[in-house]
Amino acid sequence: MIAAIDRTPLVREFFDRPVLDVARDLLGRSLVRRAPEGTIELRLTEVEAYAGESDPGSHAYRGRTQRNAVMFGPPGHTYVYFTYGMWHCMNVVCGPEGRASGVLLRAGEIIEGADLARKRRPSARNDRELAKGPARLATSLDVDRTLNGADLCAGPDAPLQLLAGTPCPPDRVRSGPRTGVAGEGGVHPWRFWIDGDPTVSPYRPHTPRRRRT
Repeated sequence: MIAAIDRTPLVREFFDRPVLDVARDLLGRSLVRRAPEGTIELRLTEVEAYAGESDPGSHAYRGRTQRNAVMFGPPGHTYVYFTYGMWHCMNVVCGPEGRASGVLLRAGEIIEGADLARKRRPSARNDRELAKGPARLATSLDVDRTLNGADLCAGPDAPLQLLAGTPCPPDRVRSGPRTGVAGEGGVHPWRFWIDGDPTVSPYRPHTPRRRRT
């Protein structure tokens, strides 16, 4: 049974910590998305940590670019990117400003606004699949590049906000390799999830894309 939800907003200092600490501590927190159509609240159940310029799996591995500039801080903002020409994915920028670390939000449970999420994700077979995977999560919340750099600490009228929620007990946190990350970056056990939660996405190792002949 999930404990009562703490509505206290997370402050900047929460995100201004080492990326692995923030990633673990995000499990069970509440992400609120406010839009003209309505409000959705999601309990985070799966995340992945990316350690910036020291991490081959990170978008910031080769340094600062126009695309990844928001990753370099300040902490507590969103980094939203477009992938495969189809999907958006959302990260939380964390760590000291200038370090470019972030946490990919991989999955969650919709705890408020499920009707609106179903309209955005009509292909979901059930509510557990509404935000089961990073692209599905972003689609359910109507997150795209217009929210790149959004301040998660901006207050109750902001489009995105993180609340204290219901932190996951340490004995339920599991970790393993990140999904779909190639090479050296694929060995880090920096994917974290809540054990036994049905909204957690399945692990898939990196599969090289074949060239068409």
